Amino acid sequence: MRRGGTWIQRWRVPLGFLCGAVFILLAEPQPATLALGAIVALFGIALRAWAAGHIRKNAQLAITGPYAHTRNPLYLGSFLLGLGFTIAANRIVLGAIFTVFFLSIYVPVMRVEARTLGELFGLAYKRYASAVPLLFPRLTPYMNADSAPSKFDIDLYIRYREYRAALGTLVAWSVLALKAIIAK
Repeated sequence: MRRGGTWIQRWRVPLGFLCGAVFILLAEPQPATLALGAIVALFGIALRAWAAGHIRKNAQLAITGPYAHTRNPLYLGSFLLGLGFTIAANRIVLGAIFTVFFLSIYVPVMRVEARTLGELFGLAYKRYASAVPLLFPRLTPYMNADSAPSKFDIDLYIRYREYRAALGTLVAWSVLALKAIIAK
């Protein structure tokens, strides 16, 4: 781990689970908020899946698929997923907590990872980073001489175990739905 991001990188996933448990405890889901939140969360899960099928971590600079639009599609997918849960929870205070949590954890992580990628891929990363936003996507895809067409690779999706995010979302959504039913 690089200095500056060590504890954040190490603890971001466990902290996410802890925050998820707090969200579920404090949530007051309603059928309408569950439905709207599910739509947003599904976009997040889909983006994370698409990104996982295009990245070869630290071996090749990912610039195709969703990486042609944002340098951090996995984190953008996580943001959308969290936003979906926040909407489903039906509590404004949870939205504020989520926003603070996400920004305080993921912005430093993205900066540390950007430095690492700069060291690994040099000028190619510098060109890419100057054209593609850190988080929120550009509408047109990034293209350069290194942008060979690339297809989604299901083996990468499985290798990085991204299916666990979908399964975890399904379980958490089921708990929220059950909570909404019991509250009636």
